[in-house]
Amino acid sequence: MSKTAEAMPADERASVTIESVRPIIGMEIHVELATVSKMFARAASPAFAGCTAAPEPLANTLLDPVVMALPGALPGLNRRAVELSVLVGLALNCSIAPETKWDRKSYTYPDLPKGYQISQYDLPLCYDGYLDVPGLGEKGAFDLEGGFSRVGIIRAHLEEDAGKLSHEAPGGGAIDGSLVDLNRAGTPLLEIVTQPDLASADEAVAFCRLLRMICRFVGATEGVMQKGHMRFEPNINCELTLAGGRTVRTPITEVKNLNSFRAVSGAIEHEIAQQPGRWRETGLEFGPGTKTTRGWDDNRGVTVIQREKEDAHDYRYFPDPDLPTLVVEEAWVEEIRGSLPELPLERLVRWRESIGLGADEGAVLIEERADAELFDAAVDEVVSPGSTTADPDDGKKKKKKGAKGIGRERAGKAVANIVLQQVARLANERGCSLAGVGLDAVQIAAIARLREADDISAANAGKLVEQLAEPGYEGRDPAGVAEYEGWLIVRDEGAMQGWVDEVIAANPEIVEQIRGGKQQAVGRLIGEVMGKSGGSADAKAVRAMLIERIGS
Repeated sequence: MSKTAEAMPADERASVTIESVRPIIGMEIHVELATVSKMFARAASPAFAGCTAAPEPLANTLLDPVVMALPGALPGLNRRAVELSVLVGLALNCSIAPETKWDRKSYTYPDLPKGYQISQYDLPLCYDGYLDVPGLGEKGAFDLEGGFSRVGIIRAHLEEDAGKLSHEAPGGGAIDGSLVDLNRAGTPLLEIVTQPDLASADEAVAFCRLLRMICRFVGATEGVMQKGHMRFEPNINCELTLAGGRTVRTPITEVKNLNSFRAVSGAIEHEIAQQPGRWRETGLEFGPGTKTTRGWDDNRGVTVIQREKEDAHDYRYFPDPDLPTLVVEEAWVEEIRGSLPELPLERLVRWRESIGLGADEGAVLIEERADAELFDAAVDEVVSPGSTTADPDDGKKKKKKGAKGIGRERAGKAVANIVLQQVARLANERGCSLAGVGLDAVQIAAIARLREADDISAANAGKLVEQLAEPGYEGRDPAGVAEYEGWLIVRDEGAMQGWVDEVIAANPEIVEQIRGGKQQAVGRLIGEVMGKSGGSADAKAVRAMLIERIGS
């Protein structure tokens, strides 16, 4: 319905009862691809983690004649950007176009040097896909038990990014005007457009989080949202059911350039709450020419009107005369498909089914592909360890401590205990990923086997992780380090008996309490024995010795 056809009178709109509001939400997501150079130019791309230019804000150093559209400068296609886009498309179950072309999208804006953007209009590279998205649990982890919502992917097309405007001076000072930063201009940008299949802010956030994980897992982007590597633009309107059964749809609002999941949720919730009231006030309904764009004011928690949204004809699309049609051969697509890693949800499901890993635990491991692969490699090593090692002095084979292989479920839980407790604590202290702590899969597996064999206490396992994470300990054998440091559990009965006798003699009052029936007091004595042993005594054996000696 257009904004004028069969509009309800103002007095009727003001009094009519709105019986229900059904949100209708689609997403447009802009993904800056992590290529070394820009989409159609040789200039370095700021979205690449290894970019050495490190431009200062507003310095405008990542430019060349192609980005600036200087006379005689011609664009050349970035092959890697196409490969990364196909990877994302395949991960989103898209069809890949056998032929695709490039179009000029014309509009005038200060951050667009050429006065047009090279994009794709009617022949996108990736199209007709979908993503099955689980809900989020109470702690924010994906809920694999609660069912999935299928979100259709209309298209994922390649284009070049624009620059950006800054409305304050570097450092945050006020200025009279705006500054133009063109370092980002020309960066490869994959725009993903969904069907309006999302029905709530929570569903939209779950979709955005999963999409970011996928894009990062396949290596398409660094995904640092504060740097603009991924920008989310929800398109929101509502179907209002009025008293008497009539339904009306509000105009679509597109909220631009959101760079946090909190902002996505807040903007959608705000629009759902406000759109019924706007309809009562204006009478505008969904139709051509009614779409608007708004910005998000994070401080006030409101959307702010920017402009009416252009329709496709306003951009005067036409094929770019400087770029030929791109032919995407099936063999190339299959080669790219072969490089797809196991994706996040597939991995979470496998962990749940094979090792019983819970959703909250899996959420910690799945954020970074390197973390997930480190965990899997450590589990594999525990299941099938190298059972012997050669002594460098005599060449004889020696049995490793804790080297016996165990079942996969038990191995998974043993490795999870080390990674999610000891390694995660250290990663949190250092502000790095789990893999960034510095332990390799073989070392983590060795520590897990030591714990499973009861050869080391939990406290000393933590000390061992810290030691192995220090410079110079790369690849060192955990059992050897633990033995040298005296962290392995001591089962020498003579040594333990000596510590037990010392503690009993030093604590006669506690001994009498235990003899009087206060059995929980034995814990204090166990703690003292463990302290004398440096945490290396076998706590179970110590308890048995204490009870035996006190009882006699």
